[in-house]
This record gives sequence, structure tokens and C-alpha cells, in this order.
Amino acid sequence: MSITQQELETLMQEVEQEDPIDFADLPFDEKDLRGIVASRLCEMAGAMESFSEADRQMTLLAVSAKLVLENLVLHVQLLRRHGQPLNEQTEALLARLRKPGSTD
Repeated sequence: MSITQQELETLMQEVEQEDPIDFADLPFDEKDLRGIVASRLCEMAGAMESFSEADRQMTLLAVSAKLVLENLVLHVQLLRRHGQPLNEQTEALLARLRKPGSTD
């Protein structure tokens, strides 16, 4: 897979149109943050050039899963810190996780 940093930044912005990121009051420029992330991901993709297609997909899936989990944890922490209720989807997910033996 060959993609430039600029192409990835553009794709990120397109995805953000559907699901905007709240940069809140971070003391960083959104474009700069997007550039840092795109640069790092392009480096990772380049390092996987010698991987088989299956290994590359598995690695990208693992990285995506880790990021989604991290985002969920941070989201719940922020809501709790500010005393805000969790939305229905998050409550349902956490309820499933609280059930002993729940694996789905």
C-alpha cells in the first residue's frame, strides 16, 4: 500500500466530516496534529512493506482495535470526570462487559 502523508491527511479529513473530532481547547493546531498522525502511520505502513498481505491486514486491524479501545476508555473517563451520563451505546457496551462470562 502506497499512500502519501498528504493523501492520508485528506482521507482523515473526509472521514472527520461524518464523525467530527472535538479538538476542544487543545493548544495545538488541528492540521499539525493530523500531519503528525498521518506521518507516523505512513512510516508504519512503509515498515510493513515486507509483510505478507495477511500479516499487514492483521497488524492494521490490531492497531485500529487498540485505538478504538483507547478512545472508548478516554471517552468514558472524560464523561465521568465531568459528571456527565454515558450515552445509550456506551452504557450497553459496558453492561455487556460487566456480565460474568460475556465474550460477545
